[in-house]
Amino acid sequence: MRRFSGIAEMKELAGPVHLALGVFDGVHLGHQAVIGQALAARERDGGTCGVLTFDPYPIRVLFPEKAPRRLLASLDHKAEILGRMDVDFLLALPFDHRRAGEEAEDFIRELVAAGVKTIAVGDDWRFGKGRKGDVTLLSRFSGELGFGLEALPPVMMDGDRISSTRIRQAIQDGNLEAAARMLGRAYTVEGRVVEGRKLGRTIGFPTANVERGEEQFPPDGVWAVRAREGEERFDGVANLGMRPTVEGEERTLEVHLFDYAGDLYGRVLEVEFVKCLRGERKFESLEALKEQIGRDAAEAMYLLRGLDHEEH
Repeated sequence: MRRFSGIAEMKELAGPVHLALGVFDGVHLGHQAVIGQALAARERDGGTCGVLTFDPYPIRVLFPEKAPRRLLASLDHKAEILGRMDVDFLLALPFDHRRAGEEAEDFIRELVAAGVKTIAVGDDWRFGKGRKGDVTLLSRFSGELGFGLEALPPVMMDGDRISSTRIRQAIQDGNLEAAARMLGRAYTVEGRVVEGRKLGRTIGFPTANVERGEEQFPPDGVWAVRAREGEERFDGVANLGMRPTVEGEERTLEVHLFDYAGDLYGRVLEVEFVKCLRGERKFESLEALKEQIGRDAAEAMYLLRGLDHEEH
């Protein structure tokens, strides 16, 4: 999937451009409904389908005190998810106070001048200086400038609208089943594998130390996990937390992959938390920790292979 950072770059794309606009943190079912309209326009009229979002998250620039501390997906992770949806490109506009002060009308005209023929948004989306841009304005300009407008109502679940805030809270509470229902897929985090203390390999359980980044993590504990690196997929067991037995100084995610003996340093690992096996606790010795990790690994392996059998 192609990546752009400026609106004018869309001029090099083939055919009409069908564009979904929004922040799309997590790309949940509500976001997917909006993006689906741009995909459908491409199917109907040909051309290219893309997503326009902003980097950083606009609320972090405009109202940092109200901004969530954690996101559901970093920009790179969002691009991975969109690529799997068959979106052709991601346009991540740098967001600052200058961009926030742009008149909504100018923003619309700039999009149309770059070849946009379909605009898809949530019907409550606001944009431009003073948040004056809305569906009413888009509808008026749609007739004047000749682009198609698709404005969708929120997607509901269990009587409430699906939102990134609601999903983030479910993950924080450890309710990953509810998060997955609202996302339309299992929740994952993504991070680069960096060097750690390499303690795991000395006790027979080498781990990938995954950079935490800015994505929302579930509660601390030992988890059965599934991991993805490129096109490869692995089962594993992970410790998320402070590692009290070895006097860890910061929250870390360490993943032990079954049946993997390669070097993952510098690679990006996507991790799905399948089930929490136990809470994190301090052991009296490294030998006791080693024995418990062995039990954790066996339990995770049994659980994950059982799930694989059910799925097939």
